Amino acid sequence: MAARTHTVTNQAPPLVAYDLFDADRALVEAVDRHLDPALLDEAHSELSALGRTSGSAQVQKWGVLANENPPKLLTHDRYGERLDEVEFHPSWHRLLGKGVSAGLTAAWSRPGGHVRRAAGFLVWSQVEAGNGCPLSMTHAAVPALRTDPALAAEWEPRLTSTVYDQDLRPAAKKAGALFGMGMTEKQGGSDVRANTTSARPLAEDGTYELTGHKWFCSAPMSDGFLVLAQAGPADGGGALTCFLVPRVLADGTRNVFRIQRLKDKLGNRSNASAEVEFDGTWARRVGDEGRGVRSIMGMVAATRLDCVLGSAGLMRQAVAQAVHHCDHREAFGGRLLDKPLMRNVLADLALESEAATTLALRLAAAYDDGGEQERAFLRLAVPAAKYWVTKRCTPVVAEALECLGGNGYVEESGMPRLLRESPLNSIWEGAGNIQALDVLRALQREPSALNAYLQEVGLARGADHRLDGAIKNLLTDLADLGGVEGRARRLVERIAVVLQGSLLVRFAPPEVADAFCASRLGGDWGSSLGTLPHTLDLASVVERARPVS
Repeated sequence: MAARTHTVTNQAPPLVAYDLFDADRALVEAVDRHLDPALLDEAHSELSALGRTSGSAQVQKWGVLANENPPKLLTHDRYGERLDEVEFHPSWHRLLGKGVSAGLTAAWSRPGGHVRRAAGFLVWSQVEAGNGCPLSMTHAAVPALRTDPALAAEWEPRLTSTVYDQDLRPAAKKAGALFGMGMTEKQGGSDVRANTTSARPLAEDGTYELTGHKWFCSAPMSDGFLVLAQAGPADGGGALTCFLVPRVLADGTRNVFRIQRLKDKLGNRSNASAEVEFDGTWARRVGDEGRGVRSIMGMVAATRLDCVLGSAGLMRQAVAQAVHHCDHREAFGGRLLDKPLMRNVLADLALESEAATTLALRLAAAYDDGGEQERAFLRLAVPAAKYWVTKRCTPVVAEALECLGGNGYVEESGMPRLLRESPLNSIWEGAGNIQALDVLRALQREPSALNAYLQEVGLARGADHRLDGAIKNLLTDLADLGGVEGRARRLVERIAVVLQGSLLVRFAPPEVADAFCASRLGGDWGSSLGTLPHTLDLASVVERARPVS
């Protein structure tokens, strides 16, 4: 009788058919903490429904298919007429439709909307991050459009709709619409004031004709775009101004929106990022001439928070996969989860994930509050969080992949897709240096922002001596801002980590706060993950991060 060589044993089952929301203790607790108790039953019901959808085998398969079948650019039809359309796999449309129907563009239109949406966005990002781009752009366009009440009245109901309509036709005839954004150009990148796209005023007040290009245009299949261009008279000059470019004009004709090519990216492959050109493209001004950066900053701030949420979601999924694998895999006489060294690694990963989630939901709650104090807090906390959380994503995902060994290095595990995705949020909406410089501007020009931040972290003073010491050291750093640009990254890192520590001391279980403060604030930490003090209660930290399937 032939030997049976393919009996499969000691392999972790797929992490599937579970509720991604309910299985995330840190996320559930953050929602409970920040939402009005009267909203909790409804919010839990919605988020658990999305969590079950996200954890289903079918939806996870859609994520795989959307990435295995990236979008295709269709420049012309069979007769040589320009189409400038992007063709997506059906799985992409299914995912995007689920995200829209789950209210991931509707935060502005309901009580507690930002916390509820943030939790949903964090969950949904774990399935397939690429469709998060149009969801984020559409959500974030609302504050920019509100600088022009007439435009907001026209467009906001479409953008906050829970109906996904993929057809390209006049927005007025659609039950829901999506938005993209185009800011950067070849010669300037993040230096948008170097933009050369020009805007010539037309006869109708507030309308213009654009000529130029955008080096990165997010979500080119959208119904409208916010772009920056130099507005001014035809004889020269210009002032950087924000414009709304509709994809289809009111009479049904296509606006001039020439998609030159799609970017061939490291990750985020299901999502289309394009180079586009304008040549006599019709546009509406948003805000006043010369106020383009100010007009669009509301959109930028909201998308930066989504970068934090997206990275927190990727980290959570990576940690969940690592803990799940080690919970089911045996080696060297026992479960990997019970091995002291592997437990140290998993606990360190879990700390980073929980700190990111806790911070992200606190920022979302500040949006819901909307008061002057919270707005000042966001001015400093959002770029600091965007800088730090997005930078922590790649090492966390890479270490989590290693927990699966060779199994994590093959595509079927899903870990390579998470790893390819992990650097994106650090680059999108301004890379690390841009965020650090933005924090410096807030410190130097807006004292209310620093005051709000210090009041927030001060709520935890006296609860942990390592946090108290870190706050004291941070205050020393802040007292001398001379020549600060060269040390901006170190300063912004401290601002973010102290904020995370203060939140965990106030809200996380003692074992989590203790481990975070000992390592991140107390200095008892090595240069790689998995170097926590062995005297800590690491088993409880890991158990808290274990997904319940």
